[in-house]
Amino acid sequence: MKRELKARAYMYPMPVLIIGTYDEKGMPNAMNAAWGTVCDTAQVALVLSAGHKTVKNLLKTGAFTVAMADEKNVLPADYVGIVSANSLPDKLAKTGWNTIKSEKVNAPIIEELPLALECKLVSYDTDTEICIGEVVGVVAEESILDEKGKVDLGKFHPICYDCDGHGYYKLGEKVGQAFADGKKLK
Repeated sequence: MKRELKARAYMYPMPVLIIGTYDEKGMPNAMNAAWGTVCDTAQVALVLSAGHKTVKNLLKTGAFTVAMADEKNVLPADYVGIVSANSLPDKLAKTGWNTIKSEKVNAPIIEELPLALECKLVSYDTDTEICIGEVVGVVAEESILDEKGKVDLGKFHPICYDCDGHGYYKLGEKVGQAFADGKKLK
């Protein structure tokens, strides 16, 4: 029997995205963003409140990175979501994360996060607070790739956010093969 719940955008899994930018002085900044998704083959859509230092930065630089937090980085990933760079500009120092400059865009890549999308800003709508970025590069640690150079979720353990219980969970095991298993019903 199904039970009615409060009307809310229950979408699982909800990735834990770490958005990286540089401020006007070149200081790296990062924030935790749960509301994001793919919106085209080479574009991402994020909902980011205009008051975030990260949004101010990406509007000035026209660039940002999107990394997926993994199980090894729960603590610093949560920290950058609860501390604002508006009040603590060097908040990344406390995380223990190290950054390098992206070769594709004017934004930092966090070395401890194994996968990062390098994005150019396409648009930011001040009414909806939807940010669209074009993915112009992707960098990944060799340790999360399979023998064909593709991301292997058996090796990479990104976390997702539970908006109801406020927990972080790692993705589980593979349970099927897309574009193949359904053919058994044809």
